[in-house]
Amino acid sequence: MSSKSFERWSPLILLTVIVVLWELLTTGLGVSEFIFPSPSRILSQTIDFRDVILGHAWRTYWVTMVGFGIAIVVGVMLGFLIGSSRLAYSAVYPLMTAFNALPKAAFVPILVVWLGIGVGPAVLTAFLISFFPIMVNIATGLATLEPELEDVLRVLGAKRWDVLIKVGLPRSMPYFYGSLKVAITLAFVGTTVSEMTASNEGIGYLLISAGSSMQMGLAFSGLLVVGAMAMAMYELFSLVEKRTTGWAHRGSQNH
Repeated sequence: MSSKSFERWSPLILLTVIVVLWELLTTGLGVSEFIFPSPSRILSQTIDFRDVILGHAWRTYWVTMVGFGIAIVVGVMLGFLIGSSRLAYSAVYPLMTAFNALPKAAFVPILVVWLGIGVGPAVLTAFLISFFPIMVNIATGLATLEPELEDVLRVLGAKRWDVLIKVGLPRSMPYFYGSLKVAITLAFVGTTVSEMTASNEGIGYLLISAGSSMQMGLAFSGLLVVGAMAMAMYELFSLVEKRTTGWAHRGSQNH
C-alpha cells in the first residue's frame, strides 16, 4: 500500500483498531453492558431499534440544518459588517466574544419558557452555538486584507465596496469553509443538548430515554448516529471546499 493510499484509509484503519480493542476489552474483562456496552451489543441494539433510531435521527438532522442555515445567514451578515469596518470590529467583536463564552445549555430553560417544548428551543440552540465561528472567520478574512493590496486597488479606481466584494469575500472563502466544518459539529451538539431537556423527539431525547431504562447500547447507538451525521456533513463541506477554493490549497494538492 502506497503512502498516499495509507493516508486516505488511515481513519478507517484507526477506527477498526479501536473497535476491535474495545470489543476484546469489554468481552475479556466481562464489563457489564449496563456500564459500558461492547461494539457487538451496540450493533445488536442498533439493528433491533433501527426504526426508532432513524425517526429520532431524522428529527435531529433537519432541526440542526434549520438552525445551521440561520447561523450561516446571520454569521455571514455579522461577519461582513464587523470585518468591513474598523469601528464595527472594535465595538462589536468584544461583545460577541463575551456572548460566545456563555454556556448555551443555560439558554435552553429560557427558550422553553419563551417558545415551549419542541422544535423552537432546539433550532435556536443550534443557531446560537454555531453562528459564532462563521462570523469570526468571515470577519477575520475581511479585516486582514493586506493594506498594500487595498491601496493598489484604490489607485486603480476601485471603491471600498468593490474591494470588499471582489477581493475581500473571495479571499474569505477558505476561512468560511473552515468555519462551516467547525460550526456544523457544534450545531449537532446544540440540538442534542436541547433535545435532552426540551423535547420529546430527537437523538437527545433518545439518549435520556435509553439511559433511564438502562439500555446503554441504545444510548451509544444514538451517540454514534449523531457523530456519523456530523462527520458526513463535515466531509461534504470539505469536498465543496476543495472544488470551489482549490486555488487556496495548491501547496497541499502538490504535496
